[in-house]
Amino acid sequence: MAELQAPASAGKKKKGPFYKLLYVQVLFAIGLGVVCGIFFPDFSTTPGVKALGDGFIKLIKMVIAPIIFCTVSSGIAHIQDASKVGRVGVKALIYFELVSTFALLIGLAVGNWFQPGAGFSGKMGDAAAVEKYAGTHRTTVDFLLGVIPDSVVGAFAAGDILQVLLFSILMGFALLALGERGAPLRALIDTSAQAVFGVINIVMKAAPIGAFGAMAYTVGKYGATSLGSLASLVGVFYLTSALFIVVVLGTIAAIAGFNIFKFLAYIKDELLIVLGTSSSESALPQLMEKLERAGCARPVVGLVVPTGYSFNLDGTNIYMTLATLFIAQALNIHLDLMQQLTILLVAMLTSKGASGITGAGFITLAATLAAVDPRLVPGMAIVFSIDKFMSENRALTNIIGNGVATVVVAAWEGELDRAKLKAALSGKLEPITA
Repeated sequence: MAELQAPASAGKKKKGPFYKLLYVQVLFAIGLGVVCGIFFPDFSTTPGVKALGDGFIKLIKMVIAPIIFCTVSSGIAHIQDASKVGRVGVKALIYFELVSTFALLIGLAVGNWFQPGAGFSGKMGDAAAVEKYAGTHRTTVDFLLGVIPDSVVGAFAAGDILQVLLFSILMGFALLALGERGAPLRALIDTSAQAVFGVINIVMKAAPIGAFGAMAYTVGKYGATSLGSLASLVGVFYLTSALFIVVVLGTIAAIAGFNIFKFLAYIKDELLIVLGTSSSESALPQLMEKLERAGCARPVVGLVVPTGYSFNLDGTNIYMTLATLFIAQALNIHLDLMQQLTILLVAMLTSKGASGITGAGFITLAATLAAVDPRLVPGMAIVFSIDKFMSENRALTNIIGNGVATVVVAAWEGELDRAKLKAALSGKLEPITA
């Protein structure tokens, strides 16, 4: 059976000066961006600096659709039992719902315990700036219809992950049904995937530049002191996310047979890229490649990661419950137990309905506030000014959650190579051979 592999050079552990390591370069670029944003805000907010970060994210988005198509369609086409795809999908969705519920509950518990919005005093914020988000939320029917592309080409052109995923699954089953007649096309897709991984390796060399531009622009525009009295919310959100990653995901990882801290070290390059760009998309293709190299079967990676990108938003779920309580506390609106339980139920739905929409975190917050208590909606203006800082943590938590989910589902399905996983997490991963 043909194997979909990244280029051999991608798996080699080359020794050399520390400053040649990607994560070191990205970390240095982030620090430089912060310094530049603080001391040279006028320069940092120029269109040219902003374009560095935006350009890098666009380069990554350029290859997301091809990677998903090649990985998913080829993975399904190479398996012998078609029912396996359904099992993986069902297990992934069960896992997503369970862990998402934990994320919502933790956000709710921490928000009630710390009460970051209590005693809030400050301006309401720019209500006009959030108005466009308040009416953007799609219904469940709109979301389901939106998964079906108007055309295959349109799905790839728009880069809609769920639409590309749908077509990729259908193509995979079609190739599976063709049997030997589909072998030439399967081989072409496998070769195309190797080429796209090669493109990713080239693009990732620009990661430090993109991280510098994105971070410098963010700090230059909003200022190091722009958090003001909202710093408590930012701090509590980061603390809650860390608690979720260490306790919840750490426990799940331990049950699945791996260490969460070693896993974080393994994907440190991707985490730093997400930190610098505030976008989980920027590391999605490389995360998929690393998970496959760490022993997760190709069909599992191809199905769980793209699906989790839309259905397993742990960081977004924590943000929604925490931000809802913060706004209620800031506006002195008491939420009883039933209203807080409503937050859980509504957030579970709204987090799916806003998948793939620009400003999804804010859109889901608007929908949740409106469902819980319409009086809370104007309070979105309070947290709007710090949403950029919050989005970084949302993206980091989301990508960690999806990485852990992929390993867990692979282990659950019996599609995890434990030897490769151990080698990857211990830093002794062997070079990939054709």
